[in-house]
Amino acid sequence: MNATDSTAQATDHVETSNETHASDSSEPRSFGGSMPLRRPVHDRMLAGVASGIADYLGVDETLVRIGIVVATFFGGAGIAVYLAGWLLIPEEGSDQSIASELLQSISARSR
Repeated sequence: MNATDSTAQATDHVETSNETHASDSSEPRSFGGSMPLRRPVHDRMLAGVASGIADYLGVDETLVRIGIVVATFFGGAGIAVYLAGWLLIPEEGSDQSIASELLQSISARSR
């Protein structure tokens, strides 16, 4: 066995050990980070929208916060994005967002 054969075997072993199957995971898939999109209970400034988005994307929270502030100054979209995130992104430990809970309570009252 020469060096090329042992390198090929090592590469084959690494490739098979790194394979993952999406159907094996019971957690929802996320974009960049290892967790689904959630607003954290701890480590947040206001409602946790920027921190949750940063965790989801796998970037620093400060970058997301700066992006929201810049979007606020240039057209005011940052405020709308933050409010939408607060209403639509579920809090850590919860399966439903604030908007989803509100819609369920309204539909339960109308029955």
